[in-house]
Amino acid sequence: QVQLVESGGGLVQAGGSLRLSCAASGRYDMGWFRQTPGNEREFVAGITWNGGSAYYADSVKGRFTISRDNAKNTVFLQMNSLKPEDTSIYYCAARGRLSLMNVRTKEREYDYWGQGTQVTVSS
Repeated sequence: QVQLVESGGGLVQAGGSLRLSCAASGRYDMGWFRQTPGNEREFVAGITWNGGSAYYADSVKGRFTISRDNAKNTVFLQMNSLKPEDTSIYYCAARGRLSLMNVRTKEREYDYWGQGTQVTVSS
């Protein structure tokens, strides 16, 4: 079983920054999703297994950056210029299937999930 352990969530004022971390038990294509009550899980950002390709949702493009440290099997989400609408539970995800050299954006395309970490942005 693939284990994903997230950290870095918290409370921040609008315009501030947070850095989320996800430590994985292996090296995989990775993604970040977020979900608020009553809504479906939403793709935020993804990165391929070797860091060669990254892709972002339009809502976070230019503000969030996904990166990885393969020596530690860890993926990061640097969140800058945070807005109240970024408030959500953020989930780290790993794709257990063959990498296709591009980022996957659908929840069903990922196989393993972290426990989620709460991000709250106050106005």
